[in-house]
Amino acid sequence: MARALAEAKAAGDMGEVPVGAVLVDAAGAVIAAAGNRVERDHDPTAHAEMLVLRAGAARLGAKRLTGLDLYVTLEPCPMCAAAIGLAHVGRLYFGAYDPKGGGVEHGPRIFTQPTCHHRPEIYGGIAERAAAELLRHFFKARR
Repeated sequence: MARALAEAKAAGDMGEVPVGAVLVDAAGAVIAAAGNRVERDHDPTAHAEMLVLRAGAARLGAKRLTGLDLYVTLEPCPMCAAAIGLAHVGRLYFGAYDPKGGGVEHGPRIFTQPTCHHRPEIYGGIAERAAAELLRHFFKARR
């Protein structure tokens, strides 16, 4: 999660919402890491999770990321949660909960829907305080 927090901080420093994600294999080797790039790329889908899933799939030459772990600093939104399910990620670890925009423990709860064909193991609240502080600081500076 420390690497995901570093990615989030770097994204925030560039004017992006500070969210970071890291995809790791069973041995703990980093497969892909990214922070949000929505503003930079002018792409509403350039969330950290989406970027990491795309980079991981490309690097491994596979559409399924079975057995890999995804660390994200914020509860994934519905779009990202659906993509995580489609990629068959093994475990999802996230930091801050997102009651307003989350799609895992809040909102549509993507992984509990009957149309969801894969549900990763989910662990929320990992380094929650640090992740939430990055977000609070970012939005406070913009108000």
